[in-house]
Amino acid sequence: MPVAREVSGSPPPLSGTNPSSVLTRSEQRRIAAICRRLAEAYPETRPALHYRNPLELLIATILSARCTDRQVNRVTADIFSRFPDAASYAAASQEEMEEALKRLGFFRSKARHIRRTAAILTERWGGRVPKTMEELTELPGVGRKTANVVLGNGFGLPLGIVVDTHVARVSYRLGLTDQKLPKRIEIDLMQRIPRREWIAFSNRLIFHGRKRCRARKPDCLHCELLSLCPRQGLPPLSSSAG
Repeated sequence: MPVAREVSGSPPPLSGTNPSSVLTRSEQRRIAAICRRLAEAYPETRPALHYRNPLELLIATILSARCTDRQVNRVTADIFSRFPDAASYAAASQEEMEEALKRLGFFRSKARHIRRTAAILTERWGGRVPKTMEELTELPGVGRKTANVVLGNGFGLPLGIVVDTHVARVSYRLGLTDQKLPKRIEIDLMQRIPRREWIAFSNRLIFHGRKRCRARKPDCLHCELLSLCPRQGLPPLSSSAG
């Protein structure tokens, strides 16, 4: 079973391929049906994290590492009020930032990442969040997953597909990948999912992983994708039901 872990640093050279060039017609139809049913089940594609602009989304996504979105949302209203721009994050002391984040796991390292990231944003880009994968992944605490979240949801740029533990698990069970490393899972998905669907697809797969296709006891009997899913890695439905 794939476990997706994000590593910051230079992004791998990924490029999406038109699905029609690598897939059979039947697989193209199956993927189109998967996208359609996900859209029907989850018409809202905005992430569960609360944010109003790309900077807030970047901060919230950094904070979400090894935390639930609900945990992050409990603290970000106060954080965004106390630190309205990159310069204010950069000017905060380590102790002040840790105090603001102390209800979250790994708050000390996250405080360091946010302060260093904010300093770079202030010095290099006038406090603005950059719009390229290369520039984003140069920021402390920002790997390809976080960059894809910001580029897709903050700027509407489909430059990749977010691969978190939910996307890794659900895409594996759907037979869209058999890879374990996030960057390889992303390559498989980019080669299969139409580019116009990339942003919405990853968000909907996350929603689906939380609601239906859970790591333990997936709700296959009520799953909107059951007739399209090979249930890769799962026992036969008859023995897993109940």
